[in-house]
Amino acid sequence: MQTLFLWDFNEQPQINVKEVVASSFANFAQNMTDHSFTENIVNGVIENVASINDYIIRYATEWPLDQITLVDRNVLRVGVFELIYNEDIPAKVAINEAIEIAKKFGGEASGRFVNGVLGAIYKDLDSKGLIKKNPIAPKEKTEDKATEVNELIEAKSTEEL
Repeated sequence: MQTLFLWDFNEQPQINVKEVVASSFANFAQNMTDHSFTENIVNGVIENVASINDYIIRYATEWPLDQITLVDRNVLRVGVFELIYNEDIPAKVAINEAIEIAKKFGGEASGRFVNGVLGAIYKDLDSKGLIKKNPIAPKEKTEDKATEVNELIEAKSTEEL
């Protein structure tokens, strides 16, 4: 989240994820040496930020994206990435972790806000059978799931017009 916070704070420049993640670990978690998990999440969020932002905009209807605090916005981005694109993390684990990070780094209402947005996404996707039941699924299915979810959301948006 800290790496994405810096990236967003600096207006989403092109970054060398390995360098920025290494710097974040050097400053905040010197004892951690395995950066691959963090790099995968940061790369995944950056590569899919437009789609991820669309989810946030769709489900946080009362809050324009640019008015959501940097912390909350990036916690939501990680949560949405893990729900939609990362088959390795069970949905409820992704939501719970996002809530805990929001509580730790965000404001007084951040945990409730993140819970509300990610909970609404989860509920909608689960009602369509798109939430993974198996905690670990093959990576090849990740792109298929993201495409399927995006097509359903697009179809629903078209129906609403």
